[in-house]
Amino acid sequence: MSAPTRGHQATLGQGGPGPYGVLRRALRLLEAVDRHPHGATAAGLARDLALPTAVVEALAEELETEGYLCHLDGRWTLGGTLALLGRQNREELIRVRLHHKLAELRDQLGAAVYFGRYQDGELCVEAVSASDHAPAVEEWVDFRATAHASAIGKCLLGQLDHDGRRDHLARHPIARLTARTITDQEQLMHRLERQPATVPVLDIQEYSLGTVCAAVPVTAGATVGCLATSMPVERVHHLKYAAELLAAQAAPLMLAMAV
Repeated sequence: MSAPTRGHQATLGQGGPGPYGVLRRALRLLEAVDRHPHGATAAGLARDLALPTAVVEALAEELETEGYLCHLDGRWTLGGTLALLGRQNREELIRVRLHHKLAELRDQLGAAVYFGRYQDGELCVEAVSASDHAPAVEEWVDFRATAHASAIGKCLLGQLDHDGRRDHLARHPIARLTARTITDQEQLMHRLERQPATVPVLDIQEYSLGTVCAAVPVTAGATVGCLATSMPVERVHHLKYAAELLAAQAAPLMLAMAV
């Protein structure tokens, strides 16, 4: 199945606050299908969920591409992916799906894509999808120690509470990496506290000269994560589009990690 068009994505987003609304509707749709062991039509599911049939159909088609739903003889049933969840290979399944998603995004953007997570008090870049034509940023200073200067780091710190940020910065003191790096802790804290959750976090040559980055939150359950991309500064005019695409794809990624 081809990738959703912009119009398709807009349909999925109707009636809710961004990616979190899409995630909630997807989970409710899976629950509704589960209540019909012999399958249910899109019209029947729409009545169950009090949603327009077109919205249910679009969301069901998206879930079908991920293996969560199956369409047969005009009825929707649960797909094979759900049967694998909860088994010993669940983590491996999620890892494979994550890398597949990142590779799709890399090819769409023509730029490296990353998934980062804040876990056990540390920043971790868990997955990177890069290629010869979309190289990853060179980790010239350990990412774990430079959250203050990277889009990934600032996006993750922004999802912590005030004390969590203070604790991290106490363990990883701010250091100047480029002339653009914020080195004043209070200024950094102020920016993190004022950063809207729906606005992508940017790094304009703060971690590495010649590189710009963008990151958006990916929050599922207890996961504090983010989706990010990096590209040469010569492509800075593409960064806004890249950030919008990351934000649009955050919902499917959240679903993959939450279900």
